Amino acid sequence: MTGGSARAAGSARTAGARWAEFGRRLRTLRRAAGLTQLQLGLRVGYHHSAVSKLEAGLREPPGELVRRLDTVLRTGGELAAIVAAPREVPRRAGRSPADPALFAPLPGADTLVGQGAPDPRMWPARLPAEGLVCPLHGTAGCAVPEPGELPALLDGPGPAGGPAPGWGAGAGAVVAEAELLHGLTAVLACLIREAFGHEGRVTAVEGLLRALVRWADEVNSAGRLPYGQLRLGAQYAQVAGRLRMERGQIGVAMAWFGHGLRWADAVQDAPARATLLSDMCTLVRLDGDPSLMLGYAQGIGAVDGRRRWTATLSHLYQARGHALAGDAAQCRRHIALARRGFARLDRRDHLEAPWMAGAEGAMRVDSAIGGALRDLAVATGDRTAARRAVDATARSRAQVPPQMRGARLLLTLRLADSWACAGDPGAAVALASEVLPEAVRSRESMVTAELRGLHSRLTGEWADLPEVREYRERLLAAGE
Repeated sequence: MTGGSARAAGSARTAGARWAEFGRRLRTLRRAAGLTQLQLGLRVGYHHSAVSKLEAGLREPPGELVRRLDTVLRTGGELAAIVAAPREVPRRAGRSPADPALFAPLPGADTLVGQGAPDPRMWPARLPAEGLVCPLHGTAGCAVPEPGELPALLDGPGPAGGPAPGWGAGAGAVVAEAELLHGLTAVLACLIREAFGHEGRVTAVEGLLRALVRWADEVNSAGRLPYGQLRLGAQYAQVAGRLRMERGQIGVAMAWFGHGLRWADAVQDAPARATLLSDMCTLVRLDGDPSLMLGYAQGIGAVDGRRRWTATLSHLYQARGHALAGDAAQCRRHIALARRGFARLDRRDHLEAPWMAGAEGAMRVDSAIGGALRDLAVATGDRTAARRAVDATARSRAQVPPQMRGARLLLTLRLADSWACAGDPGAAVALASEVLPEAVRSRESMVTAELRGLHSRLTGEWADLPEVREYRERLLAAGE
C-alpha cells in the first residue's frame, strides 16, 4: 500500500469510527423516544433508509438533518456535539502531507485583491497583533518583514500556483517562506484593524486566503505538510466567515468556518478550532437554533479539557443556547460555571486567548452573560432575568474602549432591549434614541437582529405610549 493510500485508509477509518458512534447514539435515542425508523424519517423529512444508513454508520449526516434529529428527539444538541467533536489526527514523525481533500474548492468567486499597501502606522513590528500569533511557532515576538517587501502579495495573487518562497521578488528582495508567513499574518492584522470599515475588506481577505491555499496545496503536493500555511489559513477563514456573517451571508460564512475547522484539525490547532466553533455558535444563534448551538458549544468544551479558557467559552455559549430554549436552570448553571472558569484563567490561557484577559475579557464575559439573560427573559417573560441582564450588559458597555464603536452600538441596543424586557419602556427608548440613526445605517447582521428584537418588544406591548410613538417616528426618520 502506498503512503497516500495508507493515509486515505487511516482517514476513512477515523471518519468511520465517528459516524459509527453517531449511529449508535441515534439508535439509542430513537428507541428511547419509542419511534421506528419510518416514524423518525417522516418527522425529520427524510426517507427511512437514510435513518437506517445513519444508524449503521454508513454515511456522514448532513448538518440540516442533525439539527432536525436533535429537535425531534429533544437531545439538547447531543448529536450535533458528536459531529462537532474534534477529529483524531494521528501524530506523524516528520509532518507528512495532508489529505488532498483539504484543498477542495473554496466558497465565493476567485477575485483579485487590489487593496494596495496598508497604512504603515498600522503595520506591526512583531507578532502577535490583534490576538494573532505566528503560524509557524505559535508564540509572540516573531519579527515581520517591512510592508515594502510584499508589494506583489498586497497587489494581487502571485503566480498561477499561488505564493511560494520568493513571491514578492518584484520588490528586489526574495522573501523566505517563514518571512512570507509572518508577512501574511501582519497583513491580516492590518486588514482587521484598518479595513473593517471599507467595502473591499471581504475581497482582500478572501483573495489572500485563496492564494494562501494554492500555496499550501503546492507544498502538500511536494510531499510536505503545509503546517504554517494551514494554521494561517484557519485564521484567515475565521475572519472571512465573520465578515460574511456581518453581511448576513450565513451560508458562505458557515462554509468558510467549515474550511477553517478542517485546516485547524489537520495541524491539531486546538485554539483555532475552539474560536471557529464559537463563531459557528453565533451564526446558528442568529438563526434561532438552540439545539444546534448547544451542539457546537459542547464541541468547544470537547476541544481540550486542560484549557480553562475553552471550557469557559463553552459554558458561555451553552448558557446562551439554553436561554434560547427557555431553560432557566441550565442557563444559570452555565453562567455560574463560566464566571468561575473566567476567574481561574491563568497565563497560558491569556497567551492563547488574549481577548479573555483583563478588562477586555471581563467585558466579553459580561456581554455574553447579559445576552444570555436577555434571551432568557424573552423566552420566559422573567423580568428578574431581564433586570440581571441590564446589570451585566451595563457593566460590559461601560468597559468598551472608544475605538470599538460597533461593540458599543450593539451593547447599547441590547441594554435598551433588556430594559424593555424588564418592563421599563421609557429607559429603553431613551437609550435606543441615542443610536437609532447609526443602528439603522448599520449593515451588520447582529446589530440588525438587536434592533429588530427591540422594536418587536416596544411596539408589541407599549405601542400606545407617547414615548414609544415618538421612538417609532424617530426610527422612520432615521430610515428615510
